[in-house]
Amino acid sequence: MASLALGCAALAGPTKTYQVTGPILEMNDTTIVIEKEKGKNERWEIARDASTKATGEMKVGDKATITYTMTATEVEVKPAKADKAAKAEGRTSPSPSPKK
Repeated sequence: MASLALGCAALAGPTKTYQVTGPILEMNDTTIVIEKEKGKNERWEIARDASTKATGEMKVGDKATITYTMTATEVEVKPAKADKAAKAEGRTSPSPSPKK
């Protein structure tokens, strides 16, 4: 069973990483808040934990480049409606034969 899980993980390839840079606005043990673009009031809250690596000592006002991954914590699935799914695939619903 473990080999199956490891095999699937290997097929998925490496996790894609992203970066965001800006001044640190706030920080605590679980979160770093940065301003993505100065003057645009766009705040990014990024979770962190004990395994998060940091070079140097962070403090509010410092410019930080944060490397992160996007990982789903929950997925809610609702079935597609039959007509919408068929149209998305280029199919149409069958129509009755014309009467003679």
